[in-house]
Amino acid sequence: MVRILVFCINAHENLEFTKGLSAVDEPDIWARSLDDQLLLWIDVGEPSAERIKKASRIAKQVKVYSFNRKSGPWWEQGRNKFAQLKASFYRFEWESIQALAALYQRSMQLSVTITGNSAYIATGLGECEVAWVPLRA
Repeated sequence: MVRILVFCINAHENLEFTKGLSAVDEPDIWARSLDDQLLLWIDVGEPSAERIKKASRIAKQVKVYSFNRKSGPWWEQGRNKFAQLKASFYRFEWESIQALAALYQRSMQLSVTITGNSAYIATGLGECEVAWVPLRA
């Protein structure tokens, strides 16, 4: 659900989901140009500084969206290393992500409205708001 939300936040003509966890050398989401240049690399979770450094060498823009309980400690431990990297970092509040996950169904339709740094998600099971905080944009 977080990958879908991040896809919506970054909606772009060439934006695509990658193979996900089965492809460790790929981000969760990317955008490639028509001549196959990597324009945007998006990781969802808490990647290592080395992974982000590698991504920033091969992509024109790198974004990281963290979202779980260890997001705070991950950011604090890596802050100095992350400051040296050409990447943008964002964090979702864990409680909001849990509310979003509660809306999941195997077959579903959803509506996403984005305003500023908040997304309003509505499904057949209900609705929730998920906000994100730029850690370093």
